[in-house]
Amino acid sequence: MKIQESAENYLEAILMLKNEKGRIRSIDIARHLDFTKPSISRAINLLKDNGYVTVDKEGWVDLTDSGLDIAQKVYERHTFVSAWLTAIGVDPDTASEEACKIEHVISDDTFQKVKEFVIGNTK
Repeated sequence: MKIQESAENYLEAILMLKNEKGRIRSIDIARHLDFTKPSISRAINLLKDNGYVTVDKEGWVDLTDSGLDIAQKVYERHTFVSAWLTAIGVDPDTASEEACKIEHVISDDTFQKVKEFVIGNTK
């Protein structure tokens, strides 16, 4: 099932923050993404309704298994494409910005082929 780019961005941000901080709340996501707390609350509720996150009674946000799968996939694409673009001479900030766009539109098959090609040519 294909989810919206914005949902992928939220899930990726949650994964990154959890890796950095361990436990996170909605306010951490709002600060990281520079969005308002009401925007994040709405997004978290939608992610929760779709089974991608849970929020406990203290407000701690966790990824479900399906949310984690999507977040890891998006994060892998972002880091790989960003590193690859940087390696071929693209400015790191530009590489990161463009990787953020590419990560949402590239198919699984194409990403695997690019990854195999790049890794095969760096050995």
